[in-house]
Amino acid sequence: MPKSCVIHPIPPVYAKNSCVLLLGTMPSPQSRRQGFYYGHPQNRFWPTLAQVFAVPVPAVDDIAAKRRLILDNQLALWDVLAACDIDGAADGSISNPQPNDIAGLIAKTRIQHVFCTGLKAWQLYQKLCAPATGIDAIRLPSTSPANRRITDTELIEAYQQIKTGRY
Repeated sequence: MPKSCVIHPIPPVYAKNSCVLLLGTMPSPQSRRQGFYYGHPQNRFWPTLAQVFAVPVPAVDDIAAKRRLILDNQLALWDVLAACDIDGAADGSISNPQPNDIAGLIAKTRIQHVFCTGLKAWQLYQKLCAPATGIDAIRLPSTSPANRRITDTELIEAYQQIKTGRY
């Protein structure tokens, strides 16, 4: 599949009281079709967050429940990139990255901690966004269905860091 230019179609999820920002790289084709983050039914992001915060796992198509999970726990959710050339959902294929205004989002909130959901998101954030935000990000393992090197238990343990006050 050839690379195509993708412009980020999903707005950030946040509230003024958001304290922790979770950043992916760019929505997958499945997420773009669904119109919300981590929309692939085999992505482990939502089941992992549900375990961390001891709430029911939102249904794959229940965007309202996913938004509540983020906002009820003083989180914010977005992606590092506003646009890039990418082959499908392969982060390794990204070229011509254009960052989102992460510093602008942070200025509207109480965000003091940034976590990236995978190596590529972390690398791009550190290069393109950290200089403007002044906040170094913590890298979390990817919840992608392609990342089966890490178990569900290991994912949940790693994501426990995002609970407010556990830094």
